[in-house]
Amino acid sequence: MTKKTTWLILSALIILFLLWRLLRPLNIFVIDDRFAMPMQVETPRGIASLSAKDCGKCHREIYREWVGSMHAQAWTEPYFQVDFLFDGSLQICLNCHTPLVNQQQNLVLGFRDRDKFDPILAPNPNYDEALRDEGVTCAVCHIRNGRIVGPFRTEKAPHPVEYDPEMSQGIKPCLKCHVVAGKRWDTFYSIPPCGTVAEIEQGGQEIDCVACHMSAVVRPAAEGMPSRKGRRHLFHGGHEPERVKESLRVDHRLENDRLIVTLTNVGAAHYLPTGTPDRHLTLEVKLLGLGGEVLKEKVHTMKRHVLWRPFIVDLRDTRLPYMQPREFSIPLIRSGPAAPAAIDVTVRYHLLDEARRKRIGYQNTEPVAYPIFNEVIPLGPH
Repeated sequence: MTKKTTWLILSALIILFLLWRLLRPLNIFVIDDRFAMPMQVETPRGIASLSAKDCGKCHREIYREWVGSMHAQAWTEPYFQVDFLFDGSLQICLNCHTPLVNQQQNLVLGFRDRDKFDPILAPNPNYDEALRDEGVTCAVCHIRNGRIVGPFRTEKAPHPVEYDPEMSQGIKPCLKCHVVAGKRWDTFYSIPPCGTVAEIEQGGQEIDCVACHMSAVVRPAAEGMPSRKGRRHLFHGGHEPERVKESLRVDHRLENDRLIVTLTNVGAAHYLPTGTPDRHLTLEVKLLGLGGEVLKEKVHTMKRHVLWRPFIVDLRDTRLPYMQPREFSIPLIRSGPAAPAAIDVTVRYHLLDEARRKRIGYQNTEPVAYPIFNEVIPLGPH
């Protein structure tokens, strides 16, 4: 075989390999044993079923909070449904969005592949559609080994209770679904795909998901019980504009012929925003004329930039780390007909990248972006 023939064959193999990398299904995380299989839980003695509705008969306040949370909408939420179908209805997604065995139409008997993205399935005779629609229901976090697990000791409950102090602090209740790995031969992440915990570790902060996302409250845990310090089951996050607003401080000043805007993440121990790489912030600065007309507009985007194909590579990350101010400088013309009369400054939180929204065909009925800061700064004569 000639040298030229060898190079032609090698080049052809490289091209075929890259084509395969460009066309293959895109798996952005690694499946580990924590969430490879749905959860098999036994209904504890003293409760009627695994349904949150039955829990709500005694835990009324907690149930009302949970019903309005994203956990309760983990299966039914419209964006998830569209995204789930677009990505091929992967069974592994169900293990976090409908984690209980009886919430899934099929039983997982094993896997055909080492990466566990190709499961061996069989019909589930105990499938419960109503339970499926409850998404991340009470039993997912609060049932282990046939017992209710909670942050308090009690002998008065009608069901057995196992005390676990980590249910009211730290990360333990969230660990199963909210921490995924990305280390594989073909991935080059600087942090994992949804790297919230890694972001907190990089910042040197204490990892306490419960404290921030389940705010403290004093009340009875169930009807007829004494009041004690507990946690609200609202699971605060990016879908709550008011909560996100509390995490951002915006300062601005005029300096010579420039407007300096400083953004600081003061409320989230992780990056702002965090979670799926689609989430991002924009700083939108509009120079306004005397009549309010837009003379000029500049948009700065703070997001995680990732190359997905042919290999997954973290390119750069311009989001806001905890307590690290970021300055943006906007040049101004302070005299003449092009001089602005005011400046409109808006910071917007984006739950979804617009390009992806269009690609998957998601027809949202609610905004996928919302302002978390807006101020019009009048400019006097120079």
